[in-house]
Amino acid sequence: MTHAEEVIERAMAAVAQARRRREREQEWRRKTFGRIQVGIPLPPLKRGVQLSLQLDRPVRNEA
Repeated sequence: MTHAEEVIERAMAAVAQARRRREREQEWRRKTFGRIQVGIPLPPLKRGVQLSLQLDRPVRNEA
């Protein structure tokens, strides 16, 4: 086997190994994240709420 053929064989082996690793990780993600259930969406607010953002002056504690 020539040097070029050895290099090509090692490169093909590295590509195959990377593909197997990627497929294993994809399967793991599918199993892991497939079990996560998304909660029901929150109901819309009847009236909008506007928050006060006073960024230019310090906030006073009114206790």
